[in-house]
Amino acid sequence: MFKNDSSLFYTCSLIEYIARKTKNHPKHVIKCLGDDLERIYEFEDVFHCEPIEKVADDFINRNDITRGNFDYISKCEYLVPSYWDIGKVFERLIEDCYVQEDVFNAIREVYNSWLADNIYNFNTDLYFQPRDYLAQCYKEGKILE
Repeated sequence: MFKNDSSLFYTCSLIEYIARKTKNHPKHVIKCLGDDLERIYEFEDVFHCEPIEKVADDFINRNDITRGNFDYISKCEYLVPSYWDIGKVFERLIEDCYVQEDVFNAIREVYNSWLADNIYNFNTDLYFQPRDYLAQCYKEGKILE
């Protein structure tokens, strides 16, 4: 239903950017965004015309997202993937696992999943795995060997 969805890609990337900037888990960012999650998705074509830093600041202030202590970046011993890279990982995972579902429910479910927590360990190569492998892991509820 939403294959190669640029709105989904931008939404996931913005969630990642806000999470890094505020040191919050992305699932907390989604919770704080509330209905603005839909606004971001619906108006991605407008928001992407502005620097992502400005858009993020606007949503952080608008939703009073305070600084947390979820620091998955400083724990990374290797090259940290960009927020665009991780946005793409989550976009594809949502696309592959929720073909006919409501996109906002799918975003919430994937970011609140056990697999999201594993993807955020950047000291593994899980985030770098092929999309079909990640989708299969998600569907089976475990890391496949």
